[in-house]
Amino acid sequence: MSTPLKDFDIELRLFIDAIYLKYQYDFREYAQASMKRRLTTAMARFGCATLSQLQDRTLHEPSMFPMLLDYLTVQVSEMFRDPAYFRALREKVVPLLRTYPSLKIWVAGCSAGEEVYSLAILLSEEGLLERTLIYGTDINPEALERAESGVFDIDRMPLFTANHRQSGARSSLSDHYTAAYGRAVFDKSLKRHMVFSDHSLATDSVFAEMQLISCRNVMIYFNRPLQDRALDLFNESLCNRGFLGVGAKESLRFSSQAAAFEEVAPPHRIYQKRAIA
Repeated sequence: MSTPLKDFDIELRLFIDAIYLKYQYDFREYAQASMKRRLTTAMARFGCATLSQLQDRTLHEPSMFPMLLDYLTVQVSEMFRDPAYFRALREKVVPLLRTYPSLKIWVAGCSAGEEVYSLAILLSEEGLLERTLIYGTDINPEALERAESGVFDIDRMPLFTANHRQSGARSSLSDHYTAAYGRAVFDKSLKRHMVFSDHSLATDSVFAEMQLISCRNVMIYFNRPLQDRALDLFNESLCNRGFLGVGAKESLRFSSQAAAFEEVAPPHRIYQKRAIA
């Protein structure tokens, strides 16, 4: 005999279905424990005693869903996060990227663009930015607007600078932005090589052939079927012998695409697509 669902679990299923039907955002295959934590926080923030109350407001108050989206999507990032990952990209991936006449790079789940700017600076230092286009995608339109602006609080710069230095920097981070009025505004020379766009790993398809895809600390919030869907997309999008980077707590082991990739920097979760026979 199966255990009856608790009220919160019933409400959660109904809420996620309602969001999909009303707004076409698909959270049905996200890890349930993570969704519970995020929505519990949102309930407290918006003064709702139950998830049904939050659902009612989300469906009937136009201003609610954009605010709720900040709770449902991961908006915590920093430039050159996990500096050893970027150092490994310099040492293991950049030499092979040099062999391509042009480069397309995809940062999936880019949040406010910190990793996109990090990669642009790294590629600029390595002399590859001029032949590169970096796609930053996310499902949160407000995060994409912040990313496109290239503006970050100046208070974040000391951490970003320390990370950059540890990544094997060949320049000073301050060479790439202008500080004014408590903000750091990154150079237009970087932004010319970026395209920010809405894209869902849960529902959307491949949009270009890439030499490098970086999707870090995103799939940990997916259940296994959605993780496999995302990895299938990445495999389809990558060129022959293209590279994939995932988060420190993520792995391709036991996934649907485990056999399609080989590790090139195991401690840093960087993989290379196996040659097509």
